[in-house]
Amino acid sequence: MRGDVEWGSIPGLVRSAAERYGGTEAVVEGRTRISYAELGARVERAAASVVAHGLAPGDRVAVWAPNSLDWIVAALGAVSAGAVLVPLNTRFKGAEAVYALRRSRARLLFVTGPFLGTSYVAALRRAAGEGPGPGPLPGLPELREVVVLSGDAPAGFRTWKDFLADGEGTGADVTRARAAAVRGDGPSDIVFTSGTTGAPKGVVITHAQSLRAYEIWSDLAGLRHGDRYLIVNPFFHTFGYKAGVLACLTRGATMIPQPVFDVDTVLANIAAERVSVLPGPPTLHQALLDHPARQAYDLSALRLVVTGAAVVPLRLVERLRGELGVGTVLTAYGLSEASGIVTMCRRGDPPEVVASTSGRAVPGTEVRVADARGAALPPGVPGEVLVRGFTVMRGYDGDEGATRGAVTADGWLRTGDVGVLDDAGNLRITDRIKDMFIVGGFNAYPAEIEQLLALHPDVADIAVVGVPDERLGEVGRAYVVRRPGAHCTAEDLIAWSRREMANYKVPRQVEFVARLPRNAGGKVVKGELRGRGAR
Repeated sequence: MRGDVEWGSIPGLVRSAAERYGGTEAVVEGRTRISYAELGARVERAAASVVAHGLAPGDRVAVWAPNSLDWIVAALGAVSAGAVLVPLNTRFKGAEAVYALRRSRARLLFVTGPFLGTSYVAALRRAAGEGPGPGPLPGLPELREVVVLSGDAPAGFRTWKDFLADGEGTGADVTRARAAAVRGDGPSDIVFTSGTTGAPKGVVITHAQSLRAYEIWSDLAGLRHGDRYLIVNPFFHTFGYKAGVLACLTRGATMIPQPVFDVDTVLANIAAERVSVLPGPPTLHQALLDHPARQAYDLSALRLVVTGAAVVPLRLVERLRGELGVGTVLTAYGLSEASGIVTMCRRGDPPEVVASTSGRAVPGTEVRVADARGAALPPGVPGEVLVRGFTVMRGYDGDEGATRGAVTADGWLRTGDVGVLDDAGNLRITDRIKDMFIVGGFNAYPAEIEQLLALHPDVADIAVVGVPDERLGEVGRAYVVRRPGAHCTAEDLIAWSRREMANYKVPRQVEFVARLPRNAGGKVVKGELRGRGAR
């Protein structure tokens, strides 16, 4: 197996893509269409500006913006100048963004203009407008520059246009030498965890890990030159940036970034741009299939879907294949601490394997299901999922204690997820360890219960949490989104559950909601639901 240095770097990937796929359309954004050669030139120009602003190799550069061509150029320009990319969650409030900027010691920030009615610049100023620093945000003394990607910039900030102009005096030889000096074993990005188990932590991943992982992802998925890839998954998430932007650079696929999920826009983009690849969470594909005007759009070019979640209904897989004619539907499982990829189904796997598991360990990694002491458990027995191999993070940035708590001395990453392996090595995620609840002495896994409830014909979306109960300690409470036109009651659903699952798994309470609270990565925010159930 090749060593880290031999896998090269993301700047090398950008240069290689520009050479190999020069005339191929690289990015489509509205009326803007640029080739891979043009993308390479834009990235080099952005890198020259990063150098011109005095950033040194290893300095951290953050991007707080939705999916766009400018996000791609700014991020790739930063890493091509030797910087470490820090993508920020667009759902962050000002204080959360300031926390990540402070923890990562970011020197440069690219930020969106007003987006969805929110001024990100104003949010930053409120959260970091006071402090000892001399820069544009005194509360962030290490932040030297803030560049607004769209629209005007207030005093002390730079516009994207002016920032790019600043690099015109930097020679191409200087910029290319900076890019060539980036090593595969050096850090490429710091992705902050969701913070569901405490304060968000910055996960450090190298260039080589990213390139190797998403070469494998592209190969297993069957991504190919000429594919047209609608990237709805947010770029601040590994699924959007690495399984999206980096994978497309690897294969010469066309990127069509979509800044927010809107099913009408997804349908319009698929039809107008002949989209062939659409990864995303199950809720995205469910919304697409259930849209009342779906038949009015030509979706025939769609051939590849990759999804992932604890619950992927078999019916969803069958509908994607049967109703839309999608040739390849795959599920996968990953987390930031393992470069975003741990297991993946293979093309040719039967629908029931795709729906009920997240596939097998990707090449170069090992997956184990273990007990509390770390000892391997046999197939069919649930335990904590551990992963070891090249994808495991270099550590949490600036937090050695947390790193030691997450990665064992012999290299096993403790994921915090509960799973079960079958005899073929396919992994089924049953839940987060912290989400499990105990009903009268029996361990109840919400994701397992959700998968069963999702089979009910009136259920469009479902989440189950444990809530206190005087007699049993805890019981399940189900939050249900009905399908359009459905009229099932709580009593109907509970009665149906008693026929379909063991008694301790049956939710004792059901609440119907218009939608479930989800974070930007598509995951249900269980903490919010548990808070409702405690009231």
